[in-house]
Amino acid sequence: MAAVVGQRIPEVAGFAPRVADGSPKRDGKALRQRVPRAAHAAFEAPSGRPDAVRAVEESNAGRVAELAPIRVGRMAANPFAFLRGAAGLMARDLSGGPVTGIGAQICGDAHAANFGLYGDARGRLVIDLNDFDETVFGPWEWDLKRLTTSLVLAGRVSGAGEDASRAAALDAAGAYRRTMRLLSRLSASDAWNAIADEELVSHTDARDLLGTLEQVAEKARNNTSARFAAKATETRADGSRCFVDALPVLRRVGDGEAAAVAASLGPYLRTLQADRLPLMARYAIHDVAFRVVGTGSVGTRSYVVLLLDHRGEPLVLQVKEARPSVLLPHLPALGFDAPPEQHEGRRVVAGQKRMQVVSDFMLGWTTVEGRPFQVRQFRNRKGSVDPAALTAEQLDDYGRMTGALLARAHAHSVDPRLLAGYCGKNEELDEAMAAFAVAYADRTEADHADLVAAVRAGRIAAESGV
Repeated sequence: MAAVVGQRIPEVAGFAPRVADGSPKRDGKALRQRVPRAAHAAFEAPSGRPDAVRAVEESNAGRVAELAPIRVGRMAANPFAFLRGAAGLMARDLSGGPVTGIGAQICGDAHAANFGLYGDARGRLVIDLNDFDETVFGPWEWDLKRLTTSLVLAGRVSGAGEDASRAAALDAAGAYRRTMRLLSRLSASDAWNAIADEELVSHTDARDLLGTLEQVAEKARNNTSARFAAKATETRADGSRCFVDALPVLRRVGDGEAAAVAASLGPYLRTLQADRLPLMARYAIHDVAFRVVGTGSVGTRSYVVLLLDHRGEPLVLQVKEARPSVLLPHLPALGFDAPPEQHEGRRVVAGQKRMQVVSDFMLGWTTVEGRPFQVRQFRNRKGSVDPAALTAEQLDDYGRMTGALLARAHAHSVDPRLLAGYCGKNEELDEAMAAFAVAYADRTEADHADLVAAVRAGRIAAESGV
């Protein structure tokens, strides 16, 4: 009987080689010689850094001018709110600090309020990152530094105390490191699909947060297009429905603007998977309104579009302007080349799908009067925790949960073995990230104080309470 000879199958681009050359974990560990983990503790404001007012004014460029005072007012509310609106300023500050050179698809704005619950296609709730306006391929540590800093600031605002605030940052970094190690030991498939739902709470032992998450989940289940439409629309005499002004947050738009937004949904359909199209074809477009969005995005153009099916049941889409990521100018000098010019809405959608286990199945992009936009469901059972309202114990749980989520999101675009090798087994990285977080929180508080002083002096206009 002839001997069985193995097939000679060539290596195929896009797949791993059959025989690995080297060890990702060893490569990650070796990086500590060039960039010690303790080096991440340092923060020194770069030369030429703009003051807080100039930084805010620069970030307002290209936005709807009359909405700028709302954005300033929201950022002036407290230091945590200031950080939320200052992703570009923080990226400038981080660009002068240590980077390992390990790249990942990063959120770019991974502060603690950008995590939350949302519904999948069948209405089940998922916990994950949920804001990707600034997403790029860049240094993984920037996301972790933004998260840990935001936890310190949230704790200070809530009155949790300095020790508890620092502990939340430390434990977020620790959860990131331990989760990356866990993912590095799983099969590729299991690591890819890990920790997208309530399993995360048990993984991070977030018992003190359970009650808060249950309350948020209950609200999220009712946070739907139908509920929003019931509050934000009225029925006309002819039986049709339209949005009702709720200034300054929601306002009707003129016929020309509404027509341009509605027309953009045609090209949007071509960005969806083909199996979604029969569903979308069962809805008719009825009305368009302009709606002001969250702290960092105030002033960008954002619309809500009312669609109704044959029974009059609503579906609301959000058509939101996609501006270039504020991180992009700071990446080339660090070895992260900017991608070829692309549609910014497509960038946001692609980044979101790369980082989430489950994404909104209506995510897409389009162009309105020459400007790029992303399109998504509005109020698809979204729910969020306010980190600045948590007790010390809850904040620590929340830090561990978000740290684990961030690790899982990064592991979709970087080999977890490489990062696990760098992060290591002990708490050296955790301590460094916590030290950085405290130092940058101090810097942010000073920036916030400067902005508040400028508002009081009339140097910059602010509208509060909106």
